[in-house]
Amino acid sequence: MLGFCVLAPLGDAMAKLLGDDLSVGFLVFVRFAIQAILLLPLVWLFKYPLPSGARLLRLTALRTALHIAGITLMFSSLQFLELADAIAIAFVMPFIMLLLGKVYLNEHVGPHRLVACGVGFIGTLLVVQPNFVEVGLPALLPIGVAVVFALFMLVTRKIAKDVDPIGLQALSGVMAVPVVGTALLMFPSTPLFATHPIVGKAWILLLVLGGLGTIAHLLMTWSLRFAPSATLAPMQYLEIPIGTVIGYLIFKDLPNGMAAIGICITVAAGLYIILRERAISRRPAASPAL
Repeated sequence: MLGFCVLAPLGDAMAKLLGDDLSVGFLVFVRFAIQAILLLPLVWLFKYPLPSGARLLRLTALRTALHIAGITLMFSSLQFLELADAIAIAFVMPFIMLLLGKVYLNEHVGPHRLVACGVGFIGTLLVVQPNFVEVGLPALLPIGVAVVFALFMLVTRKIAKDVDPIGLQALSGVMAVPVVGTALLMFPSTPLFATHPIVGKAWILLLVLGGLGTIAHLLMTWSLRFAPSATLAPMQYLEIPIGTVIGYLIFKDLPNGMAAIGICITVAAGLYIILRERAISRRPAASPAL
């Protein structure tokens, strides 16, 4: 998960660098095409099993659709927002997952965690507010990323122990390429799917983008296979400071005062929820009445 927290913001930075010259749809297409090109030979050489059976194929297709939507929204947001701000706003995801569990899965969520959710949303709004004033509605795109990736993580957790990560990622790339490629062919005149000549270092950055994204999500899938989510969740918040450092080194961007305070509040609320869930999970079960 630590590897994911380092590589995912680096991949987002490549997308931000390329966003001025290439459309988001084309970047997403290349991202998944390179994933398929890198992993299919490994599947063939080392006989990694691909997901099979109706249930796993349906869940893999759903996971792929969510992955396409999430990356498209994230790459789009990076055209308007600083890297650290976009990542921080997207980290409303744990609060959304908690509320979805309460509303739709009838999971028990106590008042402490509900209050922490509210505090976390306030922190997110402090990051959104200055960006909304500056760029308008695109400042809300990372919230869409949070919703989509909350669902993406739930699906991944559901199948991670039943499938090989390399086979899963390879099949996901194969599924995504024709979907995004068809959109590029059907809507070439729209800003989202327009195609432009690739010149100079853009080729290198595209290869780096695809490679980083592929390896990052492999690491994330492996982590969910071998460690409980309660152990991994706190590490995900490292993506915010790592994204801040990467944004400063590459773009010389730093969150402003209000956004920085909002980031700290969001991280604190998220960590409180995680620690609270851990404490509850360690409580001994009540003895049955005799």
